[in-house]
Amino acid sequence: MIVKEKLDEEYVTVAEVKETLNEIAEERAEQDREMAFELRQSLDHANEFAVLEADEARDLLDELGELEQVDDFVAHKIADLLPENRDELRAIYAKERYSLDSDELDEILNIVAKYR
Repeated sequence: MIVKEKLDEEYVTVAEVKETLNEIAEERAEQDREMAFELRQSLDHANEFAVLEADEARDLLDELGELEQVDDFVAHKIADLLPENRDELRAIYAKERYSLDSDELDEILNIVAKYR
């Protein structure tokens, strides 16, 4: 497949992907259509790695979005990985141009702990 231009870009969590893929699988089942290999593999992956439900992931993203030090990309990574300690959270911020102090890390971890 040749892509000429990118029209839009949007970050989604694994939980949202799982929800979307489940909807597609249900539609295909209703139409008696077979799921493609790639769809089955993607659905298996999403089912295995999605910890939160899509609504919970969106709520977590909303809370993280209120923090100044969390941008959209990082918020989605945090929602997917649900870091349990400072080291795991620092790993998410490793490629960012800034680092967080311990209070900011703890604030993020406290928000994440509500959803775990």
